[in-house]
Amino acid sequence: MAGSSHGHTPAAWTGVTIAFIGFAVAGAFMVMAEPLGFWAGMVIVALGGVVGGVMRAMGLGMPKDAHPAPQVTATREPAAAEA
Repeated sequence: MAGSSHGHTPAAWTGVTIAFIGFAVAGAFMVMAEPLGFWAGMVIVALGGVVGGVMRAMGLGMPKDAHPAPQVTATREPAAAEA
């Protein structure tokens, strides 16, 4: 999608940043063998998705009509060549 602005919104950046922090927290606690900290990091990852969704609902995400669905048109197959 060259030239598109897909994902370059405050909602996307915020959600991904929070999820990345959660991933880092979960990874650190996994290395330290602390299951509670790992699951806390996973909760932060899920929180990133929730925050991004709420921000999109508030109008800080990509507008729904920014990328309309491509129109599919029926095409005829060429007639088989008779020998």
